[in-house]
Amino acid sequence: MNLRAISLALALLAFWLVLSGHYEPRMLALGVGSVLLVLYLSIRMGVVDEEGVPVHLLARVPVYGLWLTKEIFLASVRVARIILDPRLPIRPGLARYPLRQRTEVGRVSYANSITLTPGTLTVRMEGEELEVHSLTRPEAGGPADDPMSRWVCWLEQGGER
Repeated sequence: MNLRAISLALALLAFWLVLSGHYEPRMLALGVGSVLLVLYLSIRMGVVDEEGVPVHLLARVPVYGLWLTKEIFLASVRVARIILDPRLPIRPGLARYPLRQRTEVGRVSYANSITLTPGTLTVRMEGEELEVHSLTRPEAGGPADDPMSRWVCWLEQGGER
């Protein structure tokens, strides 16, 4: 077994333990059996690879998660201000953002991060760009200076933010 398979097994086992809350020997044996079955099927399906089990990202995920949490909070405050404003200054619009991420994991992480941020929704990911719907029209020069794209590139490749 390789490192990816072992890390997948450990993650599945930890997830099972947290969700089940049962620590009797019989239940633990059933949990281990379930994890081994899922691991076997995953290996047979060929999904235990760099994309399916991206262990190389684990060191950077907590930093990115904290940054994304801050962005979600700030976006929530901006959306609340817009909604509570008596003039309701919404100007919905669609914008296209270039995908600078190299891997599918990076591209999907970028699209999901946009969707998690209140006021924005990734509508389509096609070719080398995303189509994003936003509550207010994007600012001028947006995609070129998009900090979220830079952060996801950093998460994906370990490059600069």
